Amino acid sequence: MIVVAIIGILAAISIPRFAQLIRRSSEGASKGNLGGVRSALSVYYGDMEGQYPADLASLTVSGKYLQTLPVSKSPNYHSDVSSVLTGLFAPDDTGGWMYDNIVSDGNAGVIWVNCTHSDSRGTTWTTY
Repeated sequence: MIVVAIIGILAAISIPRFAQLIRRSSEGASKGNLGGVRSALSVYYGDMEGQYPADLASLTVSGKYLQTLPVSKSPNYHSDVSSVLTGLFAPDDTGGWMYDNIVSDGNAGVIWVNCTHSDSRGTTWTTY
C-alpha cells in the first residue's frame, strides 16, 4: 500500500511537469519557425534589392527561400496553422502569422505570430 501511495505521489508531480514540457517545446518550435521565416524574408529582401514580397507565398516559389511556409504553434489557444493575415491589421487572434506587406508603412516586411495570448513565460505572442 505504501508503494502504491508513493507511485501516486510521483505521478501527481510528474504529469503536470510533462505537460508543461510539451507546451514549451511547441512554443520553441513556433519561435524557431518565426526566425526561419524572418531569415527567408531577409534573404528575399537582399535578392530583390530592397523590396519585400507582396505575400509570404512568394517565399515558397521554387523552394528558393522556403520549401513550405511553416506552421505557427500557439499551444492551448489555436490549432497549428500556416495561414497568413496580410496588410496593416491588428491581430485577429485566429492563429497563424501576421505579415505587414504595406510598402509605405515603417514596419513593412515584419512578421508576427497572430495570437494575443501569452506563452508559458507570460509574454504575449504578438511581441515576438
